[in-house]
Amino acid sequence: MTGREWRQILEEYRQTHQNVLVLDPPEATKHLQNRQSMLQCVADMNLSEFYGKVGVPRQLVVKRDASSIPDFVAEAGLRLPLVAKPLVNDGSAKSHELSLAYDRYSLQKLEPPLVLQEFVNHGCVLFKVFIVGEAIKVVRRFSLPNVTKQDLSNDVGVYRLPRVSRAAASADDADLDPSVAELPPLPLLERLAKELRQKLGLRLFNLDIIREHGTRDHYKVTDINYFPGYGKMPGYEQMFTDFILSLMQQNR
Repeated sequence: MTGREWRQILEEYRQTHQNVLVLDPPEATKHLQNRQSMLQCVADMNLSEFYGKVGVPRQLVVKRDASSIPDFVAEAGLRLPLVAKPLVNDGSAKSHELSLAYDRYSLQKLEPPLVLQEFVNHGCVLFKVFIVGEAIKVVRRFSLPNVTKQDLSNDVGVYRLPRVSRAAASADDADLDPSVAELPPLPLLERLAKELRQKLGLRLFNLDIIREHGTRDHYKVTDINYFPGYGKMPGYEQMFTDFILSLMQQNR
């Protein structure tokens, strides 16, 4: 549930029930409901010398006028292919409907408001980093295959992408190239999670991270989701038990 009226109800409840433990302030979750702003915290960080380089894909926000998208893309200097994502990330099925655009003129078929991100080859593996308080759990998911120059010359149009983050797409037990399967360094993830907790004011979220193909330590954060499907995360019951108990002890 979203909206100003609902947030007001929650805030009034919190003010009149001081004994209720609030895991995350509802107002703080708004930052992650907009893909224009959600990655800015990562872009503003300087982690380039800390176990690897972390950044975000180049992106462009288009709020209206689909016919002008090719011109907007040209002016911004974005390279094809482009991943199209709804601007609003409210957890609904529609907010997860992603597309991949191979040619400039097919961009007119997209429906604003949306965010266009440059597609980064990443060896068909995505790292989902689940954060529960100070605890971190990383799982591998099969993702999109690399796009070659031949693909760009042969493929045209806009293609709907499957949900690559679902649990059935787990790549943890797959026989992968070690250079692709290697998890991001834990110290890097701990530093990233710590800074995001402080900047976002949240304790329950996850990051979608990819490693640029052909590199060992260049990473891109492509999405941040509030209170994701923790049920897909191995061992989530124990992580949440420890998290809640620690909060109860702190608030005694």
